[in-house]
Amino acid sequence: MLNRFFLFLLLLIFSSQLKATQLLVPMDESQTNHLKAYGLAFWTLENSITIEWLLNYRGGSFLMPHLKSIEEELIFRGIRYEVLAEGQVNQIRAQIANPDVNMEIVQLEKAPKIAVYTPPDKQPWDDAVTMVLEYAEINYEKIYDSAIVMGMLPKYDWLHLHHEDFTGQYGKFYGSARYQSWYQQQVITAEKNAKNLGFSKVSELKLAVAKNLKNFVIGGGFLFTMCSGTDSFDIGLAAQGTDICESIFDGDPSDSRAQEKLDFSQTFAFKDFHLIKDPMIYEYSDIDATDLRNNRVITEAMDQFSLFDFSAKWDVIPTMLTQCHVDVVKGFMGQTTDFRKEFIKSNVLILGENKSAGTARYIHGEMGQGTWTFYGGHDPEDYQHLVNDPQTDLNLHPNSPGYRLILNNILFPAAKKKKRKT
Repeated sequence: MLNRFFLFLLLLIFSSQLKATQLLVPMDESQTNHLKAYGLAFWTLENSITIEWLLNYRGGSFLMPHLKSIEEELIFRGIRYEVLAEGQVNQIRAQIANPDVNMEIVQLEKAPKIAVYTPPDKQPWDDAVTMVLEYAEINYEKIYDSAIVMGMLPKYDWLHLHHEDFTGQYGKFYGSARYQSWYQQQVITAEKNAKNLGFSKVSELKLAVAKNLKNFVIGGGFLFTMCSGTDSFDIGLAAQGTDICESIFDGDPSDSRAQEKLDFSQTFAFKDFHLIKDPMIYEYSDIDATDLRNNRVITEAMDQFSLFDFSAKWDVIPTMLTQCHVDVVKGFMGQTTDFRKEFIKSNVLILGENKSAGTARYIHGEMGQGTWTFYGGHDPEDYQHLVNDPQTDLNLHPNSPGYRLILNNILFPAAKKKKRKT
């Protein structure tokens, strides 16, 4: 009788362990599709399912309930996963909890409301972020100048800036593209847009947008931008009240004292930079280090950047933003490729750097109640993307480390708020 009781007890325990399973989505080299794994994580949050992000465990893996609906989605999207018994999950938790191990568990609780600031006529492949959002199947809304100046930003938690020119100089494409129809149409559209919104110049509209974006962050928003959306944004903020546009852009001369009137206290990331006002030069200032590539100081073969290794238990935010299955990521050019370190403010956190160039590629900071992240370059899988180049097919790059960094930022606002340890 006693033996039968113990046999029943063992069967009961074994049965309960079989039922208490969870799904692990590994994010190391074994993962078949890193990018769609982020989309799956986002999908679970949209369906009110709390999941866990295992920072630094197998490349920043995801742990989620073993639900039929989730497993079906994993299979449908071609994402590799593992079914773990309760004992295996407990072993992972114990490993991560070890104070000598650089790992941490972060709960992801709610899908952030995402917006992309982009012109209505732009295609998804004009911008790496919109392209990877489409590929990963992450829902977002498009907004542009009118929505921002009309006060619509508080609707959203997370905002990406299309590689915009916030200085009113139409991307500094004048020297190379002034006779091309796409550039001429861009100027006409921008001027009409500014007039319709009550501004006499494009630069005035873009400044109003930039100031609204700054207030969005101060109020607790999450801002992410790449390429020229980084430095032109800060330049526009520093130059507020000062005309830095030559007459070819706005019909009147720039302020001869524009450089000395720059107010670096208004910027997010950069200080002490010098304007490049010549309309024939495809550059806003000396923040950007694209010229190192153009002059062959840095070649494509040597162009790469290293991610910093942060303490997962102490510096949770930068650890989330740098989750990847590699430590070194291949570089890629853009109108703004990376940032010269001498122009970066001391309170800015460098997440990734190009050691051979002496530049920062990936930076992050706080402002007010919110945060911002700047990422240099245009397309992580197209080294030198040019206007009218064909779109990158992300089906060919499902494990792209450079695109993973973008998607880390998408999930960042979903994390359960955790006070920084002191």
